[in-house]
Amino acid sequence: MERNSWVDYAKAIGIILVVYGHVSRGVHKAGVHMDESLFQLVDSIIYSFHMPLFFFLSGLFFYNSFNSRGASRLIANKVDTIIYPYILWSLLQGSIETILSKYTNGSVTFSEVLSLAWQPRAQFWFLYTLFLVFVISSFLFVLFDKSRSVLLLVVFGVLYSINGDLSQNLIINLVLGNAFFFILGVWFDDIKLVFEKNYASLAVAFGALFIIGQYVFHWPMGMMYEDRGLASLVLATVSICFVIALSMCLSRLSIKGLMYIGASSMTIYLMHIIAGSGARVALSKFMGIQSPAAHLVIGTLIGLAAPLVGQAMIQRYRLSALLTAPKSASAEAFLLRLRQKQVA
Repeated sequence: MERNSWVDYAKAIGIILVVYGHVSRGVHKAGVHMDESLFQLVDSIIYSFHMPLFFFLSGLFFYNSFNSRGASRLIANKVDTIIYPYILWSLLQGSIETILSKYTNGSVTFSEVLSLAWQPRAQFWFLYTLFLVFVISSFLFVLFDKSRSVLLLVVFGVLYSINGDLSQNLIINLVLGNAFFFILGVWFDDIKLVFEKNYASLAVAFGALFIIGQYVFHWPMGMMYEDRGLASLVLATVSICFVIALSMCLSRLSIKGLMYIGASSMTIYLMHIIAGSGARVALSKFMGIQSPAAHLVIGTLIGLAAPLVGQAMIQRYRLSALLTAPKSASAEAFLLRLRQKQVA
């Protein structure tokens, strides 16, 4: 098994769930007839772990990057690769949603779009929160050695479990609701070999636990993904472990298309709402299609494919500034130049 190739498969699984989840919610909100109980169940299962999975995957390579760059340069790099696309695409998508609001489900205003500094909206909350988690983790690992990651894991696990009682602030809730999974990714490096040597048996074991856990959480316990606490923490962790082991199994099959989707997950994340919403509007408003199955399948496929086409165009016409900060506006490059001047 190629080292770490499983990560792209895990990203692919995650981003497919993200696109499907948003398409499904959009179709439901648009009033297309769907089985309500089935929609709520599938939605809750997906949302119980798909974003924690991305925080976990983001934490996997944090410590190596932290060691090689240092805290300040790492944060500057994340300004280029997270904050820059967060601002750019929040403005782009928000402007499109505002201009075309009469065709869509929402009624977005420009004032809401311009509130991105303190009120992240749509899917971009993830980038906003991820950057804050990177900053917090950088400061923590300046103070603590990686051997203390288990201690940090326990602390953030407790904070996650009691988060609702601590604060009603959106930003605090977002950070405390996801930092545990990021630190879990940092700590996973210590046990990665166990998974790599036993991925097949672990895929079966965690697959069974995933099914049992989702059943117990949603039926006997009568909970939904919004019910944050120890139960949802355990469920998300078990689900992430299942995806890890499954992805390691998939990496043996060398499914290049799936790997490409995973490697392109950031681009898909940035663009899929525009693509998926456009597909829904075209199907319902202009083609008169009201079949929920058609909306879900076509919307998900376009939500995945259109951003990949967009990425190909960006690469062909050298428009990388649509995805990451150009050198002229790079925070990391500015920091390096500043350090060189200080040395000189």
